[in-house]
Amino acid sequence: MSLRLRLFLVILPPLLVVSVLLGLWRFEAAQRTSEELFDRSLLAAALAISRDVAISEGDALSPSTRSFISDAGGGEIFYHVTGPGGYYVTGYAYPPRAAETTDSDLPSYYFANYRGEEMRVLRMIENRTIGNLSGETVVTVWQRVSDRQAFARELALRAIALMAGLMAALALVVWFGVQIGLRPLNDLQEAIRQRSPDDLGRIRRPVPKEVAGVVSTLNRLLGQVRDSIEVHQSFISDAAHQLRNPAAALLALAETLPDVRDEKERAARQAELIAAARVSARLANQLLSLERLRYDVAAPVTRFDLNDVVEDVCSSLAPAVLSREIDFALERSEAALDVEGDPILLGEALTNLVENALRHGGNGMTRIKVVTARRDGEAVITVKDDGVGIPLDQAEIAFRRFSQLQNGEGTGLGLAIVEQVMRRHHGSVKLEEVESGTCVSLCVPLIKNSDA
Repeated sequence: MSLRLRLFLVILPPLLVVSVLLGLWRFEAAQRTSEELFDRSLLAAALAISRDVAISEGDALSPSTRSFISDAGGGEIFYHVTGPGGYYVTGYAYPPRAAETTDSDLPSYYFANYRGEEMRVLRMIENRTIGNLSGETVVTVWQRVSDRQAFARELALRAIALMAGLMAALALVVWFGVQIGLRPLNDLQEAIRQRSPDDLGRIRRPVPKEVAGVVSTLNRLLGQVRDSIEVHQSFISDAAHQLRNPAAALLALAETLPDVRDEKERAARQAELIAAARVSARLANQLLSLERLRYDVAAPVTRFDLNDVVEDVCSSLAPAVLSREIDFALERSEAALDVEGDPILLGEALTNLVENALRHGGNGMTRIKVVTARRDGEAVITVKDDGVGIPLDQAEIAFRRFSQLQNGEGTGLGLAIVEQVMRRHHGSVKLEEVESGTCVSLCVPLIKNSDA
């Protein structure tokens, strides 16, 4: 349903209801008005007849009075006059009688039947002198109720016809008024439709204040989409640059391997090829992990003891660490560290920290220690080594993707992935200040009811 039709349907029905109520009220008002007018016309006719009877001493009515009572107010008026002593003076015979008679000098109105029709009757008593007689003169005038009702219907129909015309005109005004009012929205729609897919700039077209919030929200969304596309394009560019060297190395090794005849050299080339393939696979996996974290791909959220995850990761990494004659120790918290999140991602973060220490700790590194503990309502994992170390003033560079403080075999994604994992778990990663080596802490909020 279009917005114009919806507004039209919202505005017009209440007006129709109001017009119907006004029509009913106008019909009742027309009935009351017609009754008042006709009662006054009956009184005026009675006074005119009484006057003419007194002037002519009962002989005849004046031409003006006859013309008045013949078609007063759209309906014929009947009359009957009796003089002093009750003798008949003029008019129709046998006037309609009231159920209860009164001798009051004030005019009295009542309804009665006359020749099978309902009549509105006025009976008026006055003291008059007719000829040589003086006394009460009774003037009775009556009129058909159907004439009154026809007049009331005519008044009501005229009012209803007027209101219907006004409603029709109002409906047209509303229909075209809404169309004119929505013209800025139509212009905005046309302007957006004509934009190219590459045009994500702000909408600067002036709009009514009622839709300014919508345009502001749309501009914010366009800005977020533009920033997301720019980040995505930058990531693709960086990823292509990072993958190009391992791919070229793999291709070069694979092309030279068939020409190698010496078995020892062939074994060495094969070992190099396998190592290069592992580097490429590791880089591809880290790129996928980083993108999944950046776009917040849904991952299962479970409750688990972080100690168990840390212990499993350290068990799997121990052979590689110990093979390099490096001491590897785990100091596990005695209290449970109940957290919610993805244990696989947290294990990946810890793995990246340990592997980062192995790659960049230098030849003089002799030990790596992993500690789990509670601190200020958080579960804390600390990875400490006595290697080269990362200066605190270069921490921002170290956690930037594809960045390395010194040339090495790493991909520059390990610490960036760690930061994204902690952000996803509403935690943090911090580079601690130590005298020698590197100390990195991962902080994850504990479940509130898991306090010891």
